Amino acid sequence: MAHDSTILAEAAEWAVRTAEPDFEEWAAFTDWLEQSPAHNAAYDHVVMEAEAGSDVLRAAPANDADDTGALASGGQHNYRWIGAGLAACVALLCALWLWQPGAGERLYQTAPGETQLVELADGSSILLGGDSVLALENDKTRYARLDQGRALFRIEHDDRAPFHLDVGASELVDAGTIFDVAIRSAEIRVGVSEGAVIYNPEQQNRLVNPGQFLTIARADGSYRIGQLPADQVGEWGDGRLTFRDASLEDVATEISAATGLDYRVSPGSGNRPVSGSVLLDPLEEDPAMLGELLGIEVSSEGSSWILQAE
Repeated sequence: MAHDSTILAEAAEWAVRTAEPDFEEWAAFTDWLEQSPAHNAAYDHVVMEAEAGSDVLRAAPANDADDTGALASGGQHNYRWIGAGLAACVALLCALWLWQPGAGERLYQTAPGETQLVELADGSSILLGGDSVLALENDKTRYARLDQGRALFRIEHDDRAPFHLDVGASELVDAGTIFDVAIRSAEIRVGVSEGAVIYNPEQQNRLVNPGQFLTIARADGSYRIGQLPADQVGEWGDGRLTFRDASLEDVATEISAATGLDYRVSPGSGNRPVSGSVLLDPLEEDPAMLGELLGIEVSSEGSSWILQAE
């Protein structure tokens, strides 16, 4: 599914408006963000790319600095402010351009509660979880990029052409592999059930074997390797999610993505670590039963379910 151009345009408009010093419509902005996870994803990406674009513009030589200063000093117009505003607008336009798929790129996007099987020409397959975004490139048949959510990779190994996966700043290379990747709020988590995965072969060059998981901190790239039952890798494809010391915020996000239910976390509870195994289908009949399974409080608020640490 291609990115929704309407959402992108709305995200860019909100990014411009919220940057204005006299902006007061915070309630409306919050409502828009909460309407759909796609709104959050689009807004975060636009702002991130806008900041990157602004950095480039700030680094450019200011050849007309003298003229601008003379005009501003006259007190008639603050052209420095206008220049900053123009830079922000240009950066936002760049963000929209960067968000659009390239001519040789195919994007796959799932809604919460939806999965999609992507079959590759070499016999490999990628099962995309709910609320996820995957990119493939036409001229790179052994390459993929996971931008959001999670996916289960079943890769046909080829020593002459290893499969490469980019997740943020991290690179994973297969070694005859079935592995699962989940992007969380603060970390990227990789689990391997068959074969092996090489993490950043040009830098750390760490091998992740069957029955192991790799977590990578998104803030600084630090990582650790631990043990997990191999049969838990990709179990979400069969309707189960297992958590080990996951933040309640990540639990809410992952279960919402997998089921399409709207779970949210009460203020102050997001960092609470949670462990447990959850069958997903029964939650459709009784979303509140998640509380008993994970030892938390669950209350309804409209169409949403609020999770709170006990």
